Formats: sequence, C-alpha cells, structure tokens
Amino acid sequence: MKLYNLILAFLVFNCLTAQVENKTIAHDGNDREYIIYTPTNYDGSEPLPLLLCFHGFTSTANLLMAYSRFNALAESENFIAVYPQGLLFGGSTHWNVGGFTLGSNVDDVGFVNVLLDELTTNYNIDGTRVYSTGMSNGGYMSFLLACQLSDRITAVASVTGSMTPQTYDACNPQRVVPVLQIHGNADGTVPYNGAFWSKSIDDVLDYWSTHNSCEAEADVYIINDVDQTDGSTVEQFVFDQGDNCSSVIHFKVDGGGHDWPGVWGNMDMDASTEVWNFVSQYDMNGLIGCTTSLTSFENSKIKIYPNPSIDFINVESEKNITSEYRIINARNEVVKHGVIASHEDKILMRDLNAGIYFLLIDNEVHKLIKI
Repeated sequence: MKLYNLILAFLVFNCLTAQVENKTIAHDGNDREYIIYTPTNYDGSEPLPLLLCFHGFTSTANLLMAYSRFNALAESENFIAVYPQGLLFGGSTHWNVGGFTLGSNVDDVGFVNVLLDELTTNYNIDGTRVYSTGMSNGGYMSFLLACQLSDRITAVASVTGSMTPQTYDACNPQRVVPVLQIHGNADGTVPYNGAFWSKSIDDVLDYWSTHNSCEAEADVYIINDVDQTDGSTVEQFVFDQGDNCSSVIHFKVDGGGHDWPGVWGNMDMDASTEVWNFVSQYDMNGLIGCTTSLTSFENSKIKIYPNPSIDFINVESEKNITSEYRIINARNEVVKHGVIASHEDKILMRDLNAGIYFLLIDNEVHKLIKI
C-alpha cells in the first residue's frame, strides 16, 4: 500500500487536470461516481473513441488515473478516458464479477450500460470504438463486459486480471472481441495458473482465441530486456488471423508479479501504451482497414522479413523493381512512404509505434507487426 501511496503522491501533480471532471449518476438505488478526462482540443464536433478504465479490488478511480497515465495518452491520441468507481463490498471497493466477489448484489454491468448511455448523450462518442481496460479486479470486469456487453464494447485489455468461473461459464459474446492480456507468471494475487475462484491465463487465452477463430498456436516473440535490474523479462504471444482480422495477444512477464509494467515491476514495456496501441486498432467491424484480401501471401513475389520487426524490415523480390511503397496504420493513415529501387532493400521501422500496419507495394498488400 505504501507503493500505491507514493505513486499517487508523485503522479497526481502530473495528471492533466484542466479537463478532469468528477461526475455522478443514479443507478439501481446508488449514486455511482466516475471521473472523465476529455482532451484539450475536444469541442464535440467529431466523435472520439472512449476508453473505460476500471480500478482494482480495494482501489479507486483516482489512483488508477494517477498511475496509468491514460490522461496523457488521451491528450496525445485524442480519445476520452473514463474511470468508474466501484462500490463497497465487505468494506472494500470492488467490481461484481463472481469468484472472490460472490455474495455481492451490485449490478455493475447494468451500471456500465447506463454510464455508456449517459456518456453518448452528453459527449460525441464514437460508438464503434468503445474499449475497456483495468487492473486486477478491473481486468476481470473488462472480461465480464466482453462477455455480457459485446454489442457495446469493441475490445478489451486486462492487466493482472483474469476471468472468474462464473464469468467464464456464462460468457456469451455476440461478436468477435479482440483481447489483450498482460500478466506476470509470479503474480501472487491473481495466480497465473488459476485457482478455484479464477481461471488460468491459458484458459482465458484459449477461450478468446477459439471464440475469435484465431490460429490455434501462438507466434512467440521475445521483448527486448531493456531493464535488466527489474528481475523479469517479457514474452509476447500472438494468436493472429482471427475473424475480421482480430487477434488475441498476451504479454507474459516471466518473474513478474501483481504489477503495472512501466510504472512498477517490469520496466521492459509500458502497459498503458500497449493497452491503447492494441485496442485502438479496432472498431466494431474488426481491425480498422481489414479486408479479406490481406490474409494470404504464399504466392507473393515479394518477401518481407523479419515480421514482426523491431528496427527494420527487409524487402526482397525475385527481380529488380522500382516501386513506390506506403505503410498504412490501422486507422488507414499513411505513416511512411518511399521507393524500393532494387531486388533487396530495407525499410526502417524503429520510429513507428508498436502495432499492426499494412505495406502496400507493387500491387501487393502485406500485414506487418511492429513490436
């Protein structure tokens, strides 16, 4: 708890405050509180994506807002961030997800449904791009919303959360839901291998990769061990090629505990950035810009490697070509362009954020993953 207090004391001054508002709505006989952050340039003239951010068990919306730094991301990436506040159960703030919250009678899914109605009435929200994330109990809550409110929740990201048996057994998503899971295999609060009150992370990944019709076997990548003093390393598991170009991605923090990477615990990655980079690629139709023609390149005349990439990609063709290329992000924006002028060339990727891109070259389209 001392660590949380230190983080809150240090970061609360760094939270952008000009657009932070504390609000309350009535639901099911309770006054439900939430915090909303709108970016400085928001004027209501165009719809913005929405990120719902759920705190952990015993925690608060204010604390999550402080350490996650989602407000700074909302400012730079132009989205609205909302931090709902959980009610008390046995003296502790919580989200009613079953498992360790069995006995609670709070209807948190109903609260979120009403909250979304309130937000879409009062703000210009892009209803096709509503995302949910959270830590621990907040991650469990995000999975519950994916199961029960998939008509309104586009994609979810869990940090140190999982699914309770009650959520898992009753899960009934009505559409593909892309999922990001960040979890340490030494987590002593939410066990990586599960418990009687919590599904294992492997069970969670298997459920969502199967539901989304992703590849059965994940591609595995090693994340650079940038900080060799943090006692942990990171592997990325990518279940790709799901329906509507969806993915299920897992960052497994080997030696990681019940942490928010990039703030405390593992420092090789930044959980907040990874959350936004993942969910923001999707709208209700799947990966933004996805077409079925982008899925197979076995007969391509051009080879692209390594893919995923960190610093650069090699572009090789069967013969010398002079061809313009464009790299497009998931929002259909051109982020890089140039000319390939031989049968072997390189394109630098290190200046691009982690995520999914498309390379358009010589009448071909290649899907790229930048890590």
